[in-house]
Amino acid sequence: MRNGRALSDQWADSVVVRPRTTEQHITVHKRLVLGFAISILTLIIVTAIAITLSLSFQRCAGDSSGVQAANGSSNSKVKQSRDRNSSRHSEDVQQPWRHVRLPATLRPRHYDLQLSVYMENFTFSGEVNIEFECVRATKLIVLHTDRLEMEKVLVYSDSKKAAGAMRIQRRFHYQPKQVYVLVLHREMKPLRTYKINITFHAPIQHELLGFFRSSYMLHGQRRYLAVTQFSPTHARKTFPCFDEPIYKATFKVSLRHESSYQSLSNMPEEASTFDQDGWVTNHFSRTPRMSTYYLAWAVCNFTYREAVTDNGVVIRLYARPDAIESGSGDYALHITKRLLQFYQDYFKVKYSLPKLDLLAVPKHPYAAMENWGLSVFVEQKILLDPDVSSSSYQMELTMVVVHEICHQWFGDLVTPVWWDDVWLKEGFAHFFEYIGTDFLFPKWNMENQRFLTDVLHEVMLLDGLASSHPISQQVFEATDIDRVFDWIAYKKGAALIRMLANIMGQPLFKRGLNDYLVMHMYGNAAEGELWNKLSEVMQREGKDINITEIMDHWTLQMGYPVVTVSKDDSLDNSVSISQEHFVYDTDAKICHPELFNKSFQWQIPLTLTVGNSSHISTETIIWLSNKTEIHKVSHMNRETWLLGNINQTGYFRVNYDLHNWRLLIQQLMTNPMIISVGNRAGLIDDVFNLARAGYLPQNVPLQIISYLSQESEFLPWHAASRALYQLDKLLDRTEDHSLFSDYVLKQVAPKYHKMGWPSTSSDGSFMQVAYQTEELQREVIMLACSCGNKHCHRQAVSLISDWISSNKNRIPPNVRDIVYCTSVSLMDEDVWEFIWMKFHSSTVVSEKKVLLEALTCSDNIFLLNRLLNLSMTSDLVPDQEVIDVIIHVARNPIGRHLAWRYFREKWDILNSRYGEALFMNSKLISGVTEFLNTEAELIELKEFILTSGGGAPAFARAVEIVQANVKWHMLYKQQFYQWLRKAPDG
Repeated sequence: MRNGRALSDQWADSVVVRPRTTEQHITVHKRLVLGFAISILTLIIVTAIAITLSLSFQRCAGDSSGVQAANGSSNSKVKQSRDRNSSRHSEDVQQPWRHVRLPATLRPRHYDLQLSVYMENFTFSGEVNIEFECVRATKLIVLHTDRLEMEKVLVYSDSKKAAGAMRIQRRFHYQPKQVYVLVLHREMKPLRTYKINITFHAPIQHELLGFFRSSYMLHGQRRYLAVTQFSPTHARKTFPCFDEPIYKATFKVSLRHESSYQSLSNMPEEASTFDQDGWVTNHFSRTPRMSTYYLAWAVCNFTYREAVTDNGVVIRLYARPDAIESGSGDYALHITKRLLQFYQDYFKVKYSLPKLDLLAVPKHPYAAMENWGLSVFVEQKILLDPDVSSSSYQMELTMVVVHEICHQWFGDLVTPVWWDDVWLKEGFAHFFEYIGTDFLFPKWNMENQRFLTDVLHEVMLLDGLASSHPISQQVFEATDIDRVFDWIAYKKGAALIRMLANIMGQPLFKRGLNDYLVMHMYGNAAEGELWNKLSEVMQREGKDINITEIMDHWTLQMGYPVVTVSKDDSLDNSVSISQEHFVYDTDAKICHPELFNKSFQWQIPLTLTVGNSSHISTETIIWLSNKTEIHKVSHMNRETWLLGNINQTGYFRVNYDLHNWRLLIQQLMTNPMIISVGNRAGLIDDVFNLARAGYLPQNVPLQIISYLSQESEFLPWHAASRALYQLDKLLDRTEDHSLFSDYVLKQVAPKYHKMGWPSTSSDGSFMQVAYQTEELQREVIMLACSCGNKHCHRQAVSLISDWISSNKNRIPPNVRDIVYCTSVSLMDEDVWEFIWMKFHSSTVVSEKKVLLEALTCSDNIFLLNRLLNLSMTSDLVPDQEVIDVIIHVARNPIGRHLAWRYFREKWDILNSRYGEALFMNSKLISGVTEFLNTEAELIELKEFILTSGGGAPAFARAVEIVQANVKWHMLYKQQFYQWLRKAPDG
């Protein structure tokens, strides 16, 4: 029961481990003391009722103080009443099933799991034998279970069934913590092993968690499959287990199903037995020690392609038969083979399993899941048709594969102890997306370029909010676990790892990672153990840098600093350097003093250089530890500029005095190549965000982009495009929006006309150009079309008209999304229907995604509303795409109010569908609300949160973002447009 108290809860309250004195057997002749026994029994019942009422009263008193008081882990928590904490401690010791963590009295060693899967009615039954060691004497066995019907339960001593089952005094399910509790008649002894045998059954879920089902169409027939998604806490939905990362064990899985299906699991199949009834049982090899949430299996009718590494590891990619036949999986299979060797060479640790399967499924709650030896991907993130897919789609797919293969080391082999350190695996995997992709395609230059815009700049938007949180978050309840899988863990984690790698230098960094992996392989680790290994490497090289001391400031504090560098005219060659916590809404420090009750301070590795119109000095590093410091800088005069955070390796923003900003803008206008491409992109991102937060006048970012006509590199254009998009969201419904779009178009037009559109050769094929050139051309075309360039519009309409008339798509793959969207927005309903028809008929997953998103570009409210309803009810639209449709409608100024209304009306359905997949839910909330910017919309948002009971962190962020939007309009909009009216050539 979600509301109120279930029967099992009331029963659990009465189950208390009694003092041993009451458990001793007293033998008295029954006939002599019958009357006395009745009196004693009555007394025991009355006492039990009194204890129950007392415990319930204590629990209610404790619960009323909220989650923080109950867990006692912050300064405010420590100050709670000691008497109440003492009484709760007494209760918790006797009722450990109420804890968020399992009691540390037992340790699993091995699971023998046998499942029978019934695809005709989507149910399964199972039997699990768990061998475990008793660490401390206890009568209690507490296991995780959720949505399972438990049948037979037996406990044996020393794994010997011949000795007879141990007597179970009580057993019950405690749903609030998703645990099943066994109270034994006698204690288990330390250092001895035991075995528990449980039979159970459950449905195969329609919800995409635990053991769930999905379907696809093949030759006009619907086919079904069933696959697992156990991360982070959903193994318990499929079998009873110790479902926490720390409880690693070995697993032996057997799957029984109809022989018309095949089955896969983490390990190779070692034997198969066939029944006369047409069923088969596949037995899989024993796994290494691993956490429950990395266990996986699938039952399907897929086919596969295979590759073998030089070390003999068999790699197979499984997918729909038609996808395999078309070769859509070949690209991912090819790069996976190369990546396994790359990671082995980089980490100096071999891949641990004899095989690696990649499974492409039609529906999945996430882009992919890195199950050890059986990684599962949603089709859109692993299947690629090179003749149809754009280079940006190829890049995105590549990085998903690189990410998941990295997890075979960071996550599978070495696992975080608990979910508060989830960034240890996700941050590393996200960082290596760029390192591994650079290995595959060196000319893409991902780590030095795209990392800045796609990771650093993006996460700083989120981490600059007062509602942000430290990268290491404490987890107090099971409901908190999904919350830690956010962009802070992924992207901030990656940014901090990149900063640390640059501090240490690549050779020492790699050596430290090897030491860390070797020390903790097949086990668990916390962030402190990583810092220790990296510090040891530094010390062995004679470098006195305490990694723990440096990194604790970055992982245990929320947010990041803005470093202000100012020339001190009163002192020769001196600069004043200060740090403060960067927050977009500076009023938050006043409105929420509890969030800022301590002085945020970081140890900052500030790299600094001095330059002029023709020369730039070698960078120097300054360690900034105090709020303000004065430093001597050589070669500095009135006409030289200072530039900090070289190549943006540090996780912070840099601000300067206005004179220095003017010198930097002048440098960009006259000779931008003096400044590195990474710093040009960094200057653009910093200046727009500093102005947004009120650190700089609003005209400074507009002045800096006036140099773009001279910019020949993709990265600064991409940084500018992202920053301008943030501004456009604020302005696109204002009366003077054309002033802004016209100004941007003036900066874009020269480059657009110079670069033109992708060229075709005489045979109709597309001319190949360098990746960076192709991406720059795409970025400029996108800006030109979105800002209303007439030539761009005509070209898009011409290309789509040619497709419609000839039924041959000659649109270059790299700009198809731009052409589709522009044409749908400009042309009539027939074009929308044409795109909808092509979406239905296309079998290429990348093309379907682009076509679906193009449908959201219409300026016809009726068609947008129709699309929203169709996406929610059609099996053709994967769950992740449903969210993207709603968000893309919200990005369309015409559809903004429609998406916001639809989101509110369908919230209950959306929340029930994606509620447990919190990452998707947060994406939806942020995507729909970030465009709201009026006082009325802010009130609507707050009222909706109150009436819907929305307590998700994403709602708190949404309120803060909308408040900042409203505040910007009030404080800066008039100033912004005044400058545009007076802008040169404006």
